[in-house]
Amino acid sequence: MTPKQKQLVQSSFEQVKPIVDVAASLFYGRLFDLDPNLERLFKGDLHTQGRMLFQVMSVVVGGLDDLDELAPSIQALGKRHAGYGVEDHHYKTVGAALLWTLERGLGSAFTAEVNNESRRAKSNRGQRLKRKRWLHKRARAKKVSKQF
Repeated sequence: MTPKQKQLVQSSFEQVKPIVDVAASLFYGRLFDLDPNLERLFKGDLHTQGRMLFQVMSVVVGGLDDLDELAPSIQALGKRHAGYGVEDHHYKTVGAALLWTLERGLGSAFTAEVNNESRRAKSNRGQRLKRKRWLHKRARAKKVSKQF
């Protein structure tokens, strides 16, 4: 991402911070509308889950200048999500719900440029999570095959 693109994503996210509880509620509502089966993956309080989601997003958005530094944390997150039952196709649904939430939360500030850069940032993060999930599954398969 260019410095201008990073700044656009970061400044847009700053506008969401004051409405984080509303944004989290919008996000999970939309997520479960898009795929009601995902609701079974969430065991705890969605208010708390929403706060954690936006804390992670805040770290990622704040760290766009050095994604390599964030990579181990993002990979660990992907590994945890694999353990929760997250599958690759879920990332597309999450991304759609997130962009919908940003559009609602930002209102007229959600321009075509913000949309494009948010999609790019989401795609990069999603690819890293999928890669870690795949590596985790491969390592488990090797461990199982050695037992036989």
